[in-house]
Amino acid sequence: MSPVLDTAFVPPGDREEVVRNAVWESVVAVDIDHGPPAEEMSVRIGLGTVGPLRVCSARATAVTIRRTAGLARRDDEEPAVFLGLQVSGTSLVVQRGRECVLWPGEFAVYESIAPYTLLFDEGVDHHFLRFPRSALALPDRLLRDTGTLALGPGNPVARIAFEYFSRLATDDALHQGAHAEAVVTPSVELLRAVLTTQQGATDRAREPMEATLSLRITRYIREHLADRDLSPARIADAHGISVRHLYAVLSRSGIGLGDHVRALRLAECRRELAGPHGRSRTIAATGRRWGFVDATHFSKVFRRAYGMSPRDWRDLHHPR
Repeated sequence: MSPVLDTAFVPPGDREEVVRNAVWESVVAVDIDHGPPAEEMSVRIGLGTVGPLRVCSARATAVTIRRTAGLARRDDEEPAVFLGLQVSGTSLVVQRGRECVLWPGEFAVYESIAPYTLLFDEGVDHHFLRFPRSALALPDRLLRDTGTLALGPGNPVARIAFEYFSRLATDDALHQGAHAEAVVTPSVELLRAVLTTQQGATDRAREPMEATLSLRITRYIREHLADRDLSPARIADAHGISVRHLYAVLSRSGIGLGDHVRALRLAECRRELAGPHGRSRTIAATGRRWGFVDATHFSKVFRRAYGMSPRDWRDLHHPR
């Protein structure tokens, strides 16, 4: 990954603020204590995104990073799970009264919703990957049990994961267009596999997958809501289950598939019609965009859901 920030080109007096702003805006809000004085401080950071995942590759002089209790309580940030990969040297990860030392080829996970400290006394040569906590959809207990553990050579899945995520962090081609879209789901599934197999039993590894299946299905539906071919068969196939199992899983969560998809699509239509470009396309076209092929049917279900027609709703927000 090409660096987007290099303090060699920043005046010494501005370096700490420039680094802090880059990390806060692109990764997460943390306090950063640099070891050497500003004149000797060196930081090279490469930043990237892979769908909902954020990537930060850093080489720097000694630094201590703290996510304080106050920052962990911030309600303007989506809860995240961080994956930290040690490329060279060592580092220390501390969270929830546990700590681990990372050696080259090892990595650890930690959460944004609890305070943590990262110590890089020898300097930084590290990849940081940020995953939305909701994307992993793992039980809280499992995340706590697998957090702040040095994962690597002792776990065959972790060995594969280290090589994979290192490549993901450094290959710019994987951060663009169709390539980025193609690796999001495998990346999430691979990290989920590492954390579940770390528990030491395949039975236990399967339990979190089944327990989070409903969450992953509903997330998939949201991500593909505008697809006209979003069908029960396609949803089931994407998760390696039968259509019958799909309905059973959603039923246990109190979700009716047809009603759920219809409600989400109506909500998107309602948002677009009231938005700043509400008149940029016809009402029928807005309905078709979200899967309502028949304009009369669209108007009927919209009125049933919101107590007024799509046209009245649009006119309410965009008077002629």
